[in-house]
Amino acid sequence: MSDNWNLRTNMTMLTDYYELTMMNGYLKNGMQDRIACFDLFFRSVPESGGFAIVAGLQQMIDYLQDLRFEEKDINYLRNLGIFEEEFLDYLKNFKFSCDVWAIEEGMPIFPGEPIVKVVGPLMQAQMIETMLLVTINHQSLIATKSSRIVRAADGRPIMEFGARRAQGYDASTLGARAAYIAGVAGTSCTIAAQQFDIPALGTMAHSWVQSFPTEYDAFVAYAKSYPDDTQFLVDTYNTLRSGVPNAIKVAKDVLEPLGKRLKAIRIDSGDLTYLTIEARKMLDEAGLTDCKITVSNSMDEYLIQDLLRQGAQIDSFGVGERLITSKSQPVFGGVYKLSAIEDQNGAVIPRMKISDNPGKITNPGSKEVWRFYDKSTGYALADLITLEGEEIDENKPYEIFDPQHTWKRKTLTNFKVEKLLKPIFVKGKLVYKEKSLQESRDLSRKHVNKLWDSIKRFENPQEYYVDLSQKLWDLRQNFLRYNKI
Repeated sequence: MSDNWNLRTNMTMLTDYYELTMMNGYLKNGMQDRIACFDLFFRSVPESGGFAIVAGLQQMIDYLQDLRFEEKDINYLRNLGIFEEEFLDYLKNFKFSCDVWAIEEGMPIFPGEPIVKVVGPLMQAQMIETMLLVTINHQSLIATKSSRIVRAADGRPIMEFGARRAQGYDASTLGARAAYIAGVAGTSCTIAAQQFDIPALGTMAHSWVQSFPTEYDAFVAYAKSYPDDTQFLVDTYNTLRSGVPNAIKVAKDVLEPLGKRLKAIRIDSGDLTYLTIEARKMLDEAGLTDCKITVSNSMDEYLIQDLLRQGAQIDSFGVGERLITSKSQPVFGGVYKLSAIEDQNGAVIPRMKISDNPGKITNPGSKEVWRFYDKSTGYALADLITLEGEEIDENKPYEIFDPQHTWKRKTLTNFKVEKLLKPIFVKGKLVYKEKSLQESRDLSRKHVNKLWDSIKRFENPQEYYVDLSQKLWDLRQNFLRYNKI
């Protein structure tokens, strides 16, 4: 058996084993064609932030379009000795036929609201749980962390360069993709840049400088190799006594006689506030006022924010391991739960998970998610989860209320609404017009800008309201009151 697992493109078998055993059980009990509704949602924003960014929709689409069990998959399952031939025949002839809705990539999202809704035959909707979760969870986690880092930089470009610290090949490439949706300027991961048309960024490592007799020789060689894009890493030996002076000297000796300018220097260690302030003075005194200063070295949103508050003279940041791994909170926490199922008579019955842990109680029924915007300012006011089929009249006032503290109520006027869940598949056929990565990036920027600054704070952000419609709240309360099943 080949160990080149990363060469496999059909990911149908990326499913938890219990999904297959449940599918087999559904078939044995004649439930395979029952229509079920599942919601994919998350319970809390990473790092106690005010919002998250959804990503991974394109990979979810690719997966669902390629669902098929190959002969080697059937043989493997047969050899396990627990699945009947009727079930294996079902898998052999498998054809995806579910309806799928999703919130578009790049959109701000909030706890409790469905990010993806799947409606279709129970066996199919059950089988795709793991792949949908791993896809949406990972990329949404990295997009959310990247959004925080981009916002901390306050308009200064962020270069994602964590590929070597990522937890695997897919994490490095898809992490770079998610980071770009959230606003990073580009990536050092060449395969991600190639595959997703992301700007490829990067210059030299310390090993380049160490490979030449002197630092000056290394800079000369690099300047001659890349005169139109010369950027020097200046902290290999001593940033202020050696690196910056040699960068200036090469700019004068090599680049300027060619009519070129030194584009940037990068500092990767030391007291970055002090070093960038002093380096800026040296560059300006040498007439290199247009030379940019980039810093790296275990950056995250908090360090970036502190450096800028301290007056560091930084034009751009390289961010690696703390972005690509979301080091401070490496789990997104999305879940996939049944919310309705067809009974023997064809009626769709809402379902609800009831738990001693209030945070794990789910919302029943097939649902819609709406976002209210203030017509005057364009800012988002609140999100509302309703039962499918409910409508909101923009010409009439609408009362929203906190589903936990129902006395907290507010009547909205002068608003417009948007349905967030967009149709992706109908009866297994793709109906969504797929967006380019740049379109998803633009969408993210546009909608993050529609959030109030108080929601975008890193510490103690204002809570954004995600409310339930009266009908959904009543249904939920009936379940809780009577524990009706």
